[in-house]
Amino acid sequence: MKELFLPPELSYEIGEIYESMVTAYDEVAREIPLTCSGCPDNCCDSYFLHHTYCEWAYLWEGIRALDDDRLDRIMQRARDYAVKSRQLIARGERPQLMCPLNESGRCGLYAHRLMICRTHGVPAALTRPDGQLLRFPGCFRCQEIVADRYQDAADAPAMDRTVLYQRLAGLEARFLGERHGCMPKIRLTIAEMIVNGPPKSSTSSPT
Repeated sequence: MKELFLPPELSYEIGEIYESMVTAYDEVAREIPLTCSGCPDNCCDSYFLHHTYCEWAYLWEGIRALDDDRLDRIMQRARDYAVKSRQLIARGERPQLMCPLNESGRCGLYAHRLMICRTHGVPAALTRPDGQLLRFPGCFRCQEIVADRYQDAADAPAMDRTVLYQRLAGLEARFLGERHGCMPKIRLTIAEMIVNGPPKSSTSSPT
């Protein structure tokens, strides 16, 4: 199996896409207004699934920079998360477990956090390739603010994820190259991305 490394130019580009996501998020958050300060919840316990090999490889760029002690702690937390989440799913429950990268309430790989981690919170909109418009209401705190300030939730500002997703999809196609369309689709938690190791060209479909 051959490990898939992000070329420097694609690593730089995914960083640019992520920065664009942060800028778009901050603009909507200021307008609502929404802040995480004083929130009783922590979205790092949300059950997020990630779908791109390029993000998986980018995450591992950050993981490789960790010292051995931190890596060992994170790896053990990731193993525990994977086991517990499978048990909860088998019981028909949606896992609500703290991400193995969370340290003292904050992401321990903040600069390498993935797309969903960067966009969760504010209302968002996405236009699918078939033209259907999807709207996402944001986190529970955001929904409370929107309900208090706006007559209709649709009146609230929303982050348009469409172009950002398109850019990420284009980068994924360039990253995989001739493998694009042949690699198995992935639906992985961050814990699984850690436990499974970096992405490889002959990765089997995860279970």
